[in-house]
Amino acid sequence: MKNLKLETGIGSLQWFVFLLVNSITLPIIIGEVYQLSMTETSELMQRTFFVVGIASLLAGWLGHRLPIPEGPAGIWLGIFVLMGQMAAAQGIEQTAALQLLQGGMLTAGAILIIMSATGWINSMMKLFTPLVNGVYLMMLGLQLSGVFLNGMMGVTNNSTEVHMGNIMIAFSVFFIVLGLSIWGKGWLKSYNVLIGIVIGCILFFLTNGTEPIPESSSLLLLPNLFAWGLPQLNIGMIVSSIIAGFVLVPNVIASVSAMQQVLKENKQNNKEMNENGQIKRAGITSGISSMLSAVFSTVGVVPFSIAAGFVRMTGQYRMAPFFISCLALIAVSLFPAAYSVLALLPEPVAYAAMLAAFTQMVGIGLSSVLKETLDQRRLTIVGIALSLGTGSMFVPKIVFYELPTVLQYVLSNGVMVGMLTALILEHCWRPVKEKTVDKGRVRLIPLNQSQFNRDSNL
Repeated sequence: MKNLKLETGIGSLQWFVFLLVNSITLPIIIGEVYQLSMTETSELMQRTFFVVGIASLLAGWLGHRLPIPEGPAGIWLGIFVLMGQMAAAQGIEQTAALQLLQGGMLTAGAILIIMSATGWINSMMKLFTPLVNGVYLMMLGLQLSGVFLNGMMGVTNNSTEVHMGNIMIAFSVFFIVLGLSIWGKGWLKSYNVLIGIVIGCILFFLTNGTEPIPESSSLLLLPNLFAWGLPQLNIGMIVSSIIAGFVLVPNVIASVSAMQQVLKENKQNNKEMNENGQIKRAGITSGISSMLSAVFSTVGVVPFSIAAGFVRMTGQYRMAPFFISCLALIAVSLFPAAYSVLALLPEPVAYAAMLAAFTQMVGIGLSSVLKETLDQRRLTIVGIALSLGTGSMFVPKIVFYELPTVLQYVLSNGVMVGMLTALILEHCWRPVKEKTVDKGRVRLIPLNQSQFNRDSNL
């Protein structure tokens, strides 16, 4: 019993660090884009922690009921950044853009709830075959690995100042976490991320010293509702919100599918993904979370696909540590002194630990693709999707400036381009069938099967 309590406590701490690392950087980015003061950025960070904790707890308890945390969505971050840049270029007040974004998140959340409650999301699951999900996860690993690598080198948030000592510490953390996940035994393997971050923080602070902890004017601070003002909507944002609502669906499906795959690999869960409306519930809670993001004026949140890689590497399958970490993040968000201290977590160390966990995503995606035989058609689809998705990462964003905001994000995002390419080709390019003679009878079989039969007779 004592060992179980200790395991739960340490596992909860590791999940807490995971939630923290994936939530702490986005408020800083948004603060820079919208030229928020340090106080406003700190309050945005507080609201982000609060919403992430509430949304993750809600999804794990009433939604998909899996250890998949919610976190700031890439699509909403892209729309936030583009709207901020457009507002600055056109001389529009930043607050007006933020109020439109609140209205957009409310609309997108409502659309996702309607699609899930009516069962449309379950119908859409048929579109997301193992090949499509596999391409999505592989592209996610490829695209975000660049973000994490830049973070390890300290070239994020418009900073290009490089410190070789910090880079060496970051790569040391990366190899410690990766090594423990592969060769570690027992608790060393289970808590590899936490061990790597603790060692990295010690090395970082010994090398760079510690920053002074910001003073807070209050002991307890509740997050404000509609901190940017009441939500607003216009035609452009309504259209963008509808598209965003549909774009969020594959994220929900892929996140749950990836986690189910990891759990089944380790014989932790034998339930099918559709059982008891799991995807339906996940969609509803995700829509509610998007609306909560608008109410508390933060970036919209979605289920984190990266959680599958984290769980596979650490073996943290139990729900109890996950729930405790969510409650801890909510509690921390209420105390300014606490989240001010957590904001001092060195970014190179955090990014290094996350990159080590993220290396699992490409493998999970490849396993998904290999669930079915790789014939010439499927190999070609994967090749085209990965080529176009990877290539779009290097296309200058100025090429898409004439398009609506949400389309700018979709077409300049390698993950979305790769997934949409695989989705379209998978369902438009059907397997070719040919006639074969079987004891005087003519029957149709798929081309790849006939090829297999011919090869087997050689």
